[in-house]
Amino acid sequence: MSGMSGGASYELRFGAGGVPRCRFAVSPLWETLSAVRALDRPGGPGTRLPWLRRIQVAATGLDLAPLALLTPVGGPAPGFLTPRPEDPYTRIDDELSRVRTADPALARGQLEHALTRTPGAAGSLRGRRMLDDPGRAVKELADLLELAWRALIEPDWPRLHDLLEADTAFHARRLSDGGPEALFAELHPHVRWTGSVSALTVANAEPGPPEPEDAGLLLVPSVFCRPDPLAGAGAPWRRALVYPARGAGGLWERPAEHPPEVLARLLGRGRAAVLTALEEPASTTGLARRLGLAPSSVSAHLSALRDAGLLTSHRYGHQVLYERTPLGIALAAG
Repeated sequence: MSGMSGGASYELRFGAGGVPRCRFAVSPLWETLSAVRALDRPGGPGTRLPWLRRIQVAATGLDLAPLALLTPVGGPAPGFLTPRPEDPYTRIDDELSRVRTADPALARGQLEHALTRTPGAAGSLRGRRMLDDPGRAVKELADLLELAWRALIEPDWPRLHDLLEADTAFHARRLSDGGPEALFAELHPHVRWTGSVSALTVANAEPGPPEPEDAGLLLVPSVFCRPDPLAGAGAPWRRALVYPARGAGGLWERPAEHPPEVLARLLGRGRAAVLTALEEPASTTGLARRLGLAPSSVSAHLSALRDAGLLTSHRYGHQVLYERTPLGIALAAG
């Protein structure tokens, strides 16, 4: 794969001829903490600007400084704030419950480690207060995370979840159909799979401690992940890869109110709108939310477009994803 950087890299080996046991998961709590980071450091991808402008009002009444203090530029937040997600359908209430039941003694060590990675944070009034009473800090941080979730993420979570779930379905199908070579070939330019030695290399990532070769790999798509994937010592979990989800760049853009007129005359306005909106694989409910149409109408349009050879569909778990065929891509592009 081209595009790999010459800087630091993180490498995972899976044994000669081995195939990694990959598991996909979605974490609403990770998205929440990442949104706090994006709000505190707004110089990220320009595609977030519509979200940043809209969310400023909701964030005005929140004192997110304690969380911002615990998201160092050079490393992850304390592990107890982002418990490892169990499955693709992790619920925010379950994650927050795990935060609230964190061991204060363990939490103190993680708080201290995160604070020392931000100059002056450990000696600040907020930092000392956390370290002096970690039990209280755990409760207050969990409450603040819940407030951040309600204000920053929950209003958009149906759309975010649809996109993240569609991403996991897309990549899981690539893994099933073509193995790790197909999965990692298009996951991100900084991710490379070397089949001859069964190794995964992530460029621009902080190397982590040695890990057993027979362990699996957790893959977590993220809307608020910075442009580079997170792995190694910079990832929130061991033996995990957090990567930017497909289609995240267009998430905050309003869909075009009207598809191209010539396409609308050919297909009908509703079908043309659905075809042009399918820049990334999506489900019926995801498209319905994005276009503001009834799911039954979107379903009918999808069936007609598929029957015409403009779309294909694939099932992943309980979800069916639709994507454009080469003919559909050419037609949508004019």
